[in-house]
Amino acid sequence: MHGQKCGKCGEILPTRETKTREEDEDNIIFKNKITSADPNEVISRQHDVDIAFSCVYPKITNLTLGFKHKNPYAFSEKGFGAFTFQFEFFESQRFRTQVDASTYPVDVYLKQMMFMQIEATTSIPNTVLFVESCKATPYDNPNSRISYTIIEHGCARDNTVQIYPSSRTQFRFGIEAFEFIGAHDEVYITCSVMLCENGASGTRCSRGCVQSGSEHHRRRREAVAETSRHSISQGPLHLVKTSDNQVSRPSLNLGLNLIFIVGCLLACGVVIYRSRRSKANYQQLPTSETD
Repeated sequence: MHGQKCGKCGEILPTRETKTREEDEDNIIFKNKITSADPNEVISRQHDVDIAFSCVYPKITNLTLGFKHKNPYAFSEKGFGAFTFQFEFFESQRFRTQVDASTYPVDVYLKQMMFMQIEATTSIPNTVLFVESCKATPYDNPNSRISYTIIEHGCARDNTVQIYPSSRTQFRFGIEAFEFIGAHDEVYITCSVMLCENGASGTRCSRGCVQSGSEHHRRRREAVAETSRHSISQGPLHLVKTSDNQVSRPSLNLGLNLIFIVGCLLACGVVIYRSRRSKANYQQLPTSETD
């Protein structure tokens, strides 16, 4: 219930709304009406205000989603200055050709090997990159309640993870493509990364893989030897599913080929059998004539 001022008498009149919902083959229609008439009265001697309006929503519409390749992540910290992290997908384990940014989302098939590289760029020499964790989510949200751990505490948790040789400021790894159970066709990869002073003892980078539960909080040294952890992500990977027709076609072709081969073998057997019978029928018999 709302109030509306009457221009004639200057008093505040009550207003009320009436809602209706209709639909046809193509649209859902919501109709609403606002009136200043008092719902508790039977008659009125004032000019009531009635405002009717409606909203139409199509039942079927086209929705276009855009995917944008993520630019390098830029940070700045005391002792390390300005630095960036770049997360890219590559076409092979040689890491020579990265996936073109204009082709995102990246199409992959189940169990196809995916090749990824995280690279740090900094003006500070003698630094090393460390990837502490990586996980996959079906949405572009690292805090999604649905996630799958790939790397944890610097240790590979998925048994298909492959770590490839790289420089101090690069981390190259691969994993077999998978899908989340349910209506999820996309996968985003998010990693927690940091930089450390190369060779400095006691840094998180120097400890490498640490088993779960053995991590503990420690006081930073006065001289800054490592950066904070930073979250970076890339994606999406789009899982291409093979249609039922594509699955059944090879089986059908295989069955036809087997039938054809068996038919040929049977035909060859009949020809050989008839050939042997014809030779036996027309063989010349010895005579019993004597000189």
